[in-house]
Amino acid sequence: MKDYTDPAIRLTLLPRDTNPQGTIFGGIILSYIDMAGAIEAHRHTKVERFVTVAMREVIFHKPVFVGDLVSFYAETIRIGTTSITVRVIVEAERYGGTSDRIRVTEAEVIYVAVDANRRKMRIPKKDEDVLS
Repeated sequence: MKDYTDPAIRLTLLPRDTNPQGTIFGGIILSYIDMAGAIEAHRHTKVERFVTVAMREVIFHKPVFVGDLVSFYAETIRIGTTSITVRVIVEAERYGGTSDRIRVTEAEVIYVAVDANRRKMRIPKKDEDVLS
């Protein structure tokens, strides 16, 4: 397992984020996964705009509780002509507990690069300039 040290996002989740069972609502986690993946896509390609086209293999391993410090780590898995696939790992440090990190969720997110007119565009190679 890769050791993740630089999160795309890190935050503490609050009571407003809970579901009726008293744990953090899965949709909240999914929205942050989407943001973390988009941050990685932008950092890796320098493309200004992406749209999310798929989230796959979303696995909720353990619940997240109010007060947990939650970190969203992202890494690029592959880059196609117009799309990029990013893996997002979510870890929690339990509030009031040890500083142990627990993997709570993971997912793969696929984004497509779009131009200013929201049309699909090619992702430039590393040595090319990015046109928006």
